[in-house]
Amino acid sequence: MPLVELDPAGRDHQGEAARLRELGPVVRVKLPGDVIAWSITDHALLNELINDPRQSKNWQNWNDIRSGHVGNDWPLIGMVKVTNMLTADGSEHKRLRRLVTSTLTPRRVEALRPRVEQIVNELLDALPSHADADGVVDLRKHYSDVVPVLVISELLGIPEENRGKLKAEMDNVFRSDLTPEQVLASQMALYGLLAEQVRYRRENPGTDLTSALIEARDEDPEALSEEELVATILIMLGAGQETTVALITNAVRALCTHPKQRAIAVAGGPRTWAGVVEETLRWDAPIGNFPFRYPLEDVVVAGVTIPRGEAIMAPYSAVGRDKKQHGDDAEVFDITRTQRKNLAFGGGAHVCVGAALGRMEGNLAIPAVFERYPGIELAVDPDTLVPIPSLFSNSCSTLPVRLG
Repeated sequence: MPLVELDPAGRDHQGEAARLRELGPVVRVKLPGDVIAWSITDHALLNELINDPRQSKNWQNWNDIRSGHVGNDWPLIGMVKVTNMLTADGSEHKRLRRLVTSTLTPRRVEALRPRVEQIVNELLDALPSHADADGVVDLRKHYSDVVPVLVISELLGIPEENRGKLKAEMDNVFRSDLTPEQVLASQMALYGLLAEQVRYRRENPGTDLTSALIEARDEDPEALSEEELVATILIMLGAGQETTVALITNAVRALCTHPKQRAIAVAGGPRTWAGVVEETLRWDAPIGNFPFRYPLEDVVVAGVTIPRGEAIMAPYSAVGRDKKQHGDDAEVFDITRTQRKNLAFGGGAHVCVGAALGRMEGNLAIPAVFERYPGIELAVDPDTLVPIPSLFSNSCSTLPVRLG
């Protein structure tokens, strides 16, 4: 079986995903540091695998960590070696997830709608002030990046002075081009900031999610350890930020490069914009690849034996354009298609707890751009947009536009 070396700079997520699909439903891939993993490129097989109880999310079951081949200075370690619901199994996962879902309820998400609308309108008002001498505005920097960060920061009760620092360190978690020294320094800085957040909210409790988690921890220390408390805030911060930033950016980019689809969206109503969100999630998934599951025993997938304890990656970019799931035109961006299930927010027991919030933000932030600035257009050739340097994040580092 061929071994495909994935580009840590993420320069061509979709091209790489297409090559993986061509090689078959199960492909061996090489990650930074000569780490080998498996990639499941078939939607149905990946969906089956993420619901398979023989698959663990606990990094302690990964052979490469147990052997010492992967250490704390590995460039991707921040996405793997955490102690929260993302990397827990069975009853432990249910315990940790319940603490979040009991606070991040559908009612609480919906109650955020007026505040999200306010943030969107204020940022759109300010966009012209960020234009350079040529009338170009970086929509990612001044809009896509800001909406989710403000929303999740307010939801978690993060003081304004810490938001920029936490955003910078969270960005590093998703990058795969850092040196071992940079990885260790960023990890220390990130966990220091998160511990500071916990201390601050213990002394200044509020109605935010951090305070709710602290209250649950203080009332019953067995319900949540201090390490799990910090790591739970970490996962909520990452999930509430990275996916939605890329969703907004990728949707605006797609509509600006597909004028017929843009016209349909602008002429339609809320259901049409919901189609934009779902098609962007499918066609240009915000997270191109997602780590890892580890078989608790040897498993056979599409006739290929994956040994116990080896890492299996979920390639959302690849399965999002799987023709068996999405039709022969899966490569086409079409907001009017009858949507079938996509895995952009994961699936099974570990489906993203912030999926409803991310969709709500996308359904507000994306149409507002085109309603406020109907003449908006890309200011550069889309082929020159520079990707985020990441195996995981699938988006561009900047999105220069003219507002029209």
